[in-house]
Amino acid sequence: LCTTMDLLPTCATLAGEDKIHAIDGHDIGNLLTGNSGQSPYEAFYYYERDQLQAVRSGKWKLFVPLQEFTRHPHFRKGTRAEPLLFDLVGDIGCQENVAEQHPAIVARLLALADEARADLGDRGRPGTGQRPPGKIEGPAVGQVMK
Repeated sequence: LCTTMDLLPTCATLAGEDKIHAIDGHDIGNLLTGNSGQSPYEAFYYYERDQLQAVRSGKWKLFVPLQEFTRHPHFRKGTRAEPLLFDLVGDIGCQENVAEQHPAIVARLLALADEARADLGDRGRPGTGQRPPGKIEGPAVGQVMK
């Protein structure tokens, strides 16, 4: 897996620039050239606006239990939302919840969700790594970000 945030660091590396810091994304040149099939991400986090709703790591996607939400692809308002775990290789449409069969994976992905909440935040809970969108302090033309 990769994201469009990876394009800037990848293009910068391909252009010979190796001093880009403090940006989101990773150099995915090895994925593009076929030299590696390994994603640089341990996990992907799926947010609906300001609310963490799911975590993906490898072939597993976990929808975290929520009490309140505005929109959700699986949970319905007024029902109890339990963790939903899907094997995206065998069940690309997320139809069969396998959370009960894989409690250790559920626990690992819930721990990753807690780390994301602490860093990126969650509804009503600021994260330590949050910053205003599209804002860099003291940007200058031609200046390498540090």
